[in-house]
This record gives sequence, structure tokens and C-alpha cells, in this order.
Amino acid sequence: MNLEVHLDADELARTLRADVTTGLTASPKWLPPKWFYDERGSELFEQITELPEYYPTRCERQILAAHADGIARHTHARTLIELGSGYSTKTRLLLEALTGLETFVPMDVSPSALTDAAVRITAEYPGLTVHNIVGDITRHLKFLPSGGDRLIAFLGGTIGNFDPAERAAFFADVRAVLGEGEHLLLGTDLVKSPSVLVPAYDDAAGVTAEFNRNVLHVLNRSLGADFDPAAFEHVALWDAEHEWIEMRLRATRAMRVTVADIGLTADFADGEEMRTEISAKFRREGVRAELAEAGFELDHWWTDPAGMFAVSLSRAI
Repeated sequence: MNLEVHLDADELARTLRADVTTGLTASPKWLPPKWFYDERGSELFEQITELPEYYPTRCERQILAAHADGIARHTHARTLIELGSGYSTKTRLLLEALTGLETFVPMDVSPSALTDAAVRITAEYPGLTVHNIVGDITRHLKFLPSGGDRLIAFLGGTIGNFDPAERAAFFADVRAVLGEGEHLLLGTDLVKSPSVLVPAYDDAAGVTAEFNRNVLHVLNRSLGADFDPAAFEHVALWDAEHEWIEMRLRATRAMRVTVADIGLTADFADGEEMRTEISAKFRREGVRAELAEAGFELDHWWTDPAGMFAVSLSRAI
């Protein structure tokens, strides 16, 4: 088991300071969703994936279980690269099917999640080489290993956290890494009724609300901020124009927040909302067009029986 680090604690801290400075001085205010995922945030997200309202994880797992053998036949992958791998919980469906696999390369910003997952996977698949990469998928794809009939997997619908320009840049970066004939496996949540979408991001038990407010705990701990997380309400809404869910935090009173480590103060009006995440939803032709623009051909498109979620397999051309 190897560990390759391209994102150390100092760089993470610099990135956090820059993001918070930019986001809290913008109008309207915003914070990027990657800062949800400290240890507590990761635990909360794992709870979210098991909630009755949150269908994406179940649907994607169902698709992978039904089509993992087909993915193996189509790709003949000897190297599986998983971007934003976290604890690699769904990856085992692919590891079981990819019988010719030699190397597994999980990439994530969290070294602890990578190490925990790698220990389990190495024990379950003793002949498999596990090469962990600590890195940011928007900046460090150039460090992915070359060769080996590669299959890059980007699952969970995480591509929806990027706006259209960010998606175009990301797909171009992935295509630049892959050789002709290598593959991208992509999970995308699909456009559907807001009556289904909104509860998936605003569950009755309040777990998503706690997850959303957790970003404020991260800023308090990491940057000496004095947010009162209890003074912010969780908001999830459907933006029909952009076809995405927005998560926001709404101030329940006027307040001034100080972020000591960067010498910043931010004033919030009563009722002011700060965006913390977008989660774009997709249509097949839109996915095909975006991938084609980056140099991919969409070869396979699989959905769960209810048509809620899609996993696509595309080939670099």
C-alpha cells in the first residue's frame, strides 16, 4: 500500500483561508461544499446515504450491482482510479467484477479515509496493489499514474457540485489524463420532481441540516471563527432554471461574525442566506454533449428501474 501526498495540511489550510475570504466577502455569500467533510461531516454524510429520503446512493449501488460485470467486459481495466473515493464503500462491486485488475488508485483529500479504506481493501484483495493519492481532484489529476488500461470512476453524483464551467474544466482535465480508448465511469443524478428532490436534501430527521451547519463548526475550529451554528437554519430549494438543488444557511438574526485567523469580519442580516452547495441534476443528452465537448464518446447509459439516477460509461476518443 503506497501513499502519495500532493495536498498537505499547510496547503489545505491555505486553500481554506482563501476560500473563506472570497466566499464571505462575496455578495451573496457562499462557501464551497468541500469544507463539509471533516471527520464529523464525513460521518454525517454516511448517515445521510442511509436515510429513506436520500435515494442516490441506493440507486447507484443498484445500478453498479446490475452492471459491474458489463463494465468489466467493456473496459478490460487493469487499473481502477476512483476520484473523491472517501471510504470506497461502493468500489467493492467494481473490484469484484474487474477480475483482471492489478492496481487500485483511490484519490481523496482525506488521508485518514484513504488509509482506512486501503487497509480493508488490501485485506480483502491481497493480490491487488493499492496506490493512495492525497489530492484535490480539481488540481492534481496530472499526478495520476499512467498506463494499465485505466478506468476512472467518479461516482455518487458528485459531478453535480460543479457548475457548468467547472464541469467543462474537470472533464477536460480527465480527458487530458486518459489515453485513447480508456474509460470514464460517471454517476449522475437525474432531473425529477422537486417533491422527490427537495426531501433528499432536507430530511425529516434533520441529519442534512446538521451536515450543512457542520461547515460552520469547521470554520470555528480551523480558523478561529465565532459562528453560532444554532443561529442558522438549513435551507434546500430547487432552482428550476439551472436544474439544481441549492443548499443554503439562513441567518435567524442579525449578527457579526469574526474569523480571527484571517482578520475578517462578516455581517449577516436577519434572514440573509449563504449558499453552501449546488447539486446539479442531469439529462442524458446534456451529459452526452458535455462529455463529447471534452473528447469522450458516451458508450453506455444505465439507470435504476425507476429512472432516478444514471451511471454512464464513456470512452476517450
